[in-house]
Amino acid sequence: MSDNLMRCSFCSKVKDEVEHLIAGPGVFICNECVGLCDHLLSGKPVPKFPPLDGKSDDELLADVARINSSHSQVEAAVQDRVLRLRSRSVTWARIGEALGISRQSAWERFSGEE
Repeated sequence: MSDNLMRCSFCSKVKDEVEHLIAGPGVFICNECVGLCDHLLSGKPVPKFPPLDGKSDDELLADVARINSSHSQVEAAVQDRVLRLRSRSVTWARIGEALGISRQSAWERFSGEE
């Protein structure tokens, strides 16, 4: 994954916009979101997020792009896990069940066959 695609999976800030970006299996979290988690866990009040109605069209479009990028990171991680499971001969039925979809839907989504 190129550096410019590395972004927090929670707030969608790219790595250059935050002090630290911590990698997990297919996801990232920035120091700012870790700080919010710390506030939550310690029982401190968490600042409210600004309402979406106050955002301009351009701001909402930028949000959509950032959220979609995080989605792409998660999708790549799911794809990797499915390929590993298939290499271990785990059935499409079990994979589909784990994902809450049918065997056929799992096969269509991840097999690469048409």
